[in-house]
Amino acid sequence: MVKNQKTATIFALLAVLMWSTVATAFKVTLSYFSALQMLFVASLSSSAVLLFICYRQNKITTVKSQFSKKPLFYLLMGAINPFLYYLLLFQAYDLLPAQQAQSLNYTWAITLSLLAVPVLGQKLRRVDLIAITMGYLGALIIATKGDLLALNFESPTGVVLALLSTLLWACYWIFNSKNNADPMIALLLCFLCSLPMIMITLCLFGNIYMVDWQGWLGGIYIGLFEMGLAFVAWLTALKYAESTSKISNLIFISPFVSLVLLSQIVGETIYPATVIGLSLIVVGLLIQRKTAH
Repeated sequence: MVKNQKTATIFALLAVLMWSTVATAFKVTLSYFSALQMLFVASLSSSAVLLFICYRQNKITTVKSQFSKKPLFYLLMGAINPFLYYLLLFQAYDLLPAQQAQSLNYTWAITLSLLAVPVLGQKLRRVDLIAITMGYLGALIIATKGDLLALNFESPTGVVLALLSTLLWACYWIFNSKNNADPMIALLLCFLCSLPMIMITLCLFGNIYMVDWQGWLGGIYIGLFEMGLAFVAWLTALKYAESTSKISNLIFISPFVSLVLLSQIVGETIYPATVIGLSLIVVGLLIQRKTAH
């Protein structure tokens, strides 16, 4: 593929635009469906679109052979993402204002830095410690709405679920770091492996009667854009990019655009503490990225 930075930027901005809408989509859909129902519809939709893309790219035969090489690996990955990761994340969105759940979720890269020490044997640099401190200070400001001394959380359970989701997402990326499979095929296999788990859990602990068309529309939207097409657009951007760092930094536009959409569409009042805390998280991540080896 011929490198073209302009094309890479267009695809990266498309991905950022899609990711910017999902917090609003999560919150709206959760007013019609439970977290488990939303996960089922979104995962089903994402599986369908990823299967179609792999078919169009003549990768279907590779899917079966790739799974047969490491079936337990893909079953484990599917259990982590999308099953447990999104279930916890959606539950956090159900319990918290979307601005809090989204901002806390952005600390996953910081969690990844911490996990890489015992799992991958990496060392924490001074700049990593600064980024980690800024990130979790920002998370604390967001979770307490700026009242740090009182430590009064709107929903302690929601905060814990949001932070646990970052742990699962970091584990997913660490476990996948040594997987040499085509990322599109690997993601499809994770979704296909997770679907039976989600369906069984829904039958046992949820309500299978999902009649609200708004919930279906929202779940399909999330599956297509948060879990499916945004990932495809981002991968395409990386393939075209002459400079990966130039497009990677665009992702930090997403949470701030998302706050505007949450304010205008969902009607959430954006707390000053959210903007301050999110800014700290983003600055910490940018510092870490700029000084990465």
